[in-house]
Amino acid sequence: MALAIFDLDNTLLRGDSDYLWGMYLIDKGAVDEESHQRENERFYQEYIKGQIDIMAFLRFQLAPLARIPRSELLQMREDFIENFIKPIITEQALELVDKHRQQGDVLLIITATNDFVTRPIADLFGIDDLIATNAELKNNQYTGAVSGTPSFQKGKISRLREWLDETGHDMQGSWFYSDSHNDLPLLQEVDNPVAVNPDPTLAEYAQRAGWKVITLADPE
Repeated sequence: MALAIFDLDNTLLRGDSDYLWGMYLIDKGAVDEESHQRENERFYQEYIKGQIDIMAFLRFQLAPLARIPRSELLQMREDFIENFIKPIITEQALELVDKHRQQGDVLLIITATNDFVTRPIADLFGIDDLIATNAELKNNQYTGAVSGTPSFQKGKISRLREWLDETGHDMQGSWFYSDSHNDLPLLQEVDNPVAVNPDPTLAEYAQRAGWKVITLADPE
């Protein structure tokens, strides 16, 4: 029984849930369209280049959670999952997860995207264990702040080590699937790194390192 770790955005999903949540908020008139779309796109491009200020991005991304009542947020999230997320889950991604499930592997999603957005997505894959950036919640309302260490770049490793200590699992025979060069620190930690739909930097590194490279196809 090995640990099978999956990145979420652009790996199990054929899109970025963080970015799409911003687009959903624009679509629903919950944020100013021009300014939010401009900042959403700027941060996304910085992420692709590996130059993102993660704390600045999280302040931007979590701010709407603090302005909208949680009961309303939960209703919005259901609509978001149905209309923005389910269409970008491929059969190939579901089959990959199920292959590891059938092998008896321990399944874990680890993502920099916040837990408010990603918890129901992990549920769609039938994966109970999720390491995500934690959105701070006080008195049943989100504050717009981060709780603990964001699970981004080396933060994924520190959060994973905490999880391993808590659960008693280990890294023997471990797998990690990711699309992004931002995940190179964790890809280098596992026994079986796999580049999925890799960005150009990760594709080049994977080729040099002799890592497996796979493509999870677009939804039809």
